[in-house]
Amino acid sequence: MADSGPRSRMWCSVPERVQLHVAMLALQFGYAGFHVVSRAALNMGMSKIVFIVYRNIIAFLLLLPFAYFLEKKERPPINLNFIVQFFLLALVGITANQGFYILGLDNTSPTFASAIQNSVPAITFLMAAILRIEQVRLNRKDGIAKVVGTILCVAGASVITLYKGPTIYSPAPPLHRPINHLILASLGDAKGKNWTLGCIYLIGHCLSWSGWLVLQAPILKKYPARLSVTSYTCFFGLIQFLIIAAFVERVPEAWHVRTGAEVFSVFYAGVVASGIAFAVQIWCIAKGGPVFVAVYQPVQTLVVAIMASIALGEEFYLGGIIGAVLIVGGLYFVLWGKSEEAKFAKLQKVAVQSAPDHGVATHSSKTVSSLAQPLLPPSSESV
Repeated sequence: MADSGPRSRMWCSVPERVQLHVAMLALQFGYAGFHVVSRAALNMGMSKIVFIVYRNIIAFLLLLPFAYFLEKKERPPINLNFIVQFFLLALVGITANQGFYILGLDNTSPTFASAIQNSVPAITFLMAAILRIEQVRLNRKDGIAKVVGTILCVAGASVITLYKGPTIYSPAPPLHRPINHLILASLGDAKGKNWTLGCIYLIGHCLSWSGWLVLQAPILKKYPARLSVTSYTCFFGLIQFLIIAAFVERVPEAWHVRTGAEVFSVFYAGVVASGIAFAVQIWCIAKGGPVFVAVYQPVQTLVVAIMASIALGEEFYLGGIIGAVLIVGGLYFVLWGKSEEAKFAKLQKVAVQSAPDHGVATHSSKTVSSLAQPLLPPSSESV
């Protein structure tokens, strides 16, 4: 404890940009571990619905005190209208999102689940454009880049879903890897899954995640307390999953956590992927912006691929690699387009402020997107 002061001062002396990069790298490793740990829990035979329920209980209990104490002053009073909106947010962002994710992961692999998630920024942009929340200007390079990026992401997700292809890389047989052989034996067999159906589930997961982002924007304008919104959403999502569990998991034995590995999986999902990751992400968004956070998303896919290959003996297929490359390329097109759009809006604002005729200001202000953070993966509740 005596060293905590000097260490804290040493961290504060590190440039903020370096702190942001270190935090984002740590965040990607945390999320990558979540993909692998979740798959391990499924391979061990843990019930999908039980895993999600326990995860959300831990996440809710972790978020609740922070939301209550940190947002006392900025949290508006709750009413029936807000309750309905939070319930719908939970239906899209927790129940559908996490349900589709766990079903998709059960039928595919951690690497491809992470790869398809890279399409979320482009899908979010497409939804926002359809709802006219996000403006698309095809007469400018930023508008063209966002459209091209969206098309590439959709193409990549389609390739992963429709074309598995030959095996490009296969880890060494278990006989040559005695440690991994023990790990794989304890995890159980993950073969015999419906790959195409799993990819369709993961696309549903990405659509739910994107819909959650789009729906959050207008709600946060009326209820500007992000931690509280997430806590309410997590609470209603937990209620919805408990209702589903009442019909799906009626056997009491399914709710028993039998091994230490299953306990670790549940706590990792609830604490690291929901609690710590959410806090780190909020800080990174506040300091670096949503584009900076989204740019790091493909790093997660690479880390997941390495972790899954070592821990789960996962093979790499040609279709998945081609699809992942298309999705990552599309992601960067969309992010570059958003970055150029922000620069254009900033220059336009400066030009309007310096112009003698301020009557133009009202018109120019409408060119800025009304969607506050369309590219933001806002919380670990999204997986």
